[in-house]
Amino acid sequence: MQNPIRPDDSFTRSAGRQLALYGGAAVAILVILMFTLDFIAGLTSASGGGTAGAVDVENREITVYLREEPPQLNSMLATDAVSGMVLGHVMEGLLRYDANAQIVPGLAERWEIDGTRAVFHLRENARWSNGEPITAQDFEFAWKTALDPATASQYAFIFYAIKNAEAANTGALPVADVGVRALDARTLEVELAQPIAYFDKLVAFTTYLPVSEAFFNATAGRYGADADEMLYSGPFMMSSWVHGASLRLERNPYYWDQARVRLNAINAAYVTSDSNTLLNLYKDGRIVQVDLTAEMLEGAMQQRWHLDRFMDGSVFFIDFNHRPDRVTRNVNLRKAMQLAQNSNELVDRVIKLPGYLPAKSLFPVWLQGVDRPFREEFPAPEATYDVALAREYLERARQELGLTEFPPLVLLADTSPVATISSQYYQEVFKRNLGLDLIIDAQTFQQRLAKMDVGDFDIVLSGWGPDYNDPLTFADLYASWNLNNRGRYASPRVDELVRQAQSSTDNAQRMAAFGEIQQILFDDVAMIGNYERGRVYATDPRVKGILRRVFGAEVDYTNAYIEVAP
Repeated sequence: MQNPIRPDDSFTRSAGRQLALYGGAAVAILVILMFTLDFIAGLTSASGGGTAGAVDVENREITVYLREEPPQLNSMLATDAVSGMVLGHVMEGLLRYDANAQIVPGLAERWEIDGTRAVFHLRENARWSNGEPITAQDFEFAWKTALDPATASQYAFIFYAIKNAEAANTGALPVADVGVRALDARTLEVELAQPIAYFDKLVAFTTYLPVSEAFFNATAGRYGADADEMLYSGPFMMSSWVHGASLRLERNPYYWDQARVRLNAINAAYVTSDSNTLLNLYKDGRIVQVDLTAEMLEGAMQQRWHLDRFMDGSVFFIDFNHRPDRVTRNVNLRKAMQLAQNSNELVDRVIKLPGYLPAKSLFPVWLQGVDRPFREEFPAPEATYDVALAREYLERARQELGLTEFPPLVLLADTSPVATISSQYYQEVFKRNLGLDLIIDAQTFQQRLAKMDVGDFDIVLSGWGPDYNDPLTFADLYASWNLNNRGRYASPRVDELVRQAQSSTDNAQRMAAFGEIQQILFDDVAMIGNYERGRVYATDPRVKGILRRVFGAEVDYTNAYIEVAP
């Protein structure tokens, strides 16, 4: 993934790189906005979160919002950032990331990784939210269950570093043969398929969380479906969940590290991504933090709110359906669409938020290479915006597909503000430049994921955030075995290069493999980059210690506390 980034300096670093990489009006606009925001950042008004509701000082509670309903809180099945954010507060695994994005002990008080053997030693005071001990068996059960083909976990591949994990997941071996076992209640032994330098980073990811086998079986297939159908290992536990409306997290009295938990409750009282609603909620002092869209910036500036900036590490793109029954399987159609759009225009004229960068690659600009940033060592290939050439490729595609004219293409997107304006932009661009009709299928976040899973789209506005601190977290997205590869792109050479990067401990060799993957994905137009996402947000000045993360929960309240001036 990347060099660890402190919570509030990644915008500055990425913006500085943008000044070096991109020129012209985009940079001028960004610089003006940065100076404007730097000026406003020193000004705090009581009108921003200044009334009762967002902060309950006496009870040490805060009120926040979720932009979407969490689609899946079964950690063995979860794939999305919203679910990951909630799980990051109510669950903890063997290892976790600290406030400086460094791997530190979680439920494991210590661990050793030596060649192909890793051993984790659990804390004596590791407890579930019902007071029962968390054991090494809880990890063995969760990992092997996620690998069971019957579970159909889209993240099963993240265990493939473990001996026999891939063979078990594909049904070639029984799950019992996977190289993970509880030596005793507090000792977990893991056999690796080969030495890898990043296994500790994998272990900090959501799918590596523990699950109590007895509790899981008692839920009769509903584990994670409601607040009372989960056991919690993290700083908080979910006391209520009104689906589609709210959920409430309360302090877990059995969490081992009580000293770092200073809030008694986090009340996610609102589930919405509507810009006007969120602006009014924060303005009226009903939520402690809000992410701003371009439409909200002017109002925030007028209120003189304290604004911060953060690059969240994710990249967004047009993903294609490569299945045989879809016209988007044709590479010349994809090339035509690649040449007929311009991500600079999308970022600078449509999204218009500071911190966003045009996405030139699946590999974002912050990823570290051997000695320098990866994209400096392996510059991203870039298609020239060329409508005339795009139309030539479109005609080749028409002839190859045997069409007299192209049918309307279904563009799947969610209903978030940025997705809405992006889908409308691409609908207009591809109609104007190529004569293609795009039918926008706008769905809730959860329903978009469901439609992507079954391939119910021609193109989809998708995105990917880093799961762990290594470039492989992006490189293996288009591996043929990765179920998050929802368009079912397949390239034997990409698969081969991913295998090389997984098994090699030579960093230069691994980066060269990633560089070749980057070129293949461009040549095949497996995807078209949209943007790398930045966040501009306002925070109630009474709440300190909120972290914005690249790895783990994207907004982390586990270290937050309330501080009221005399």
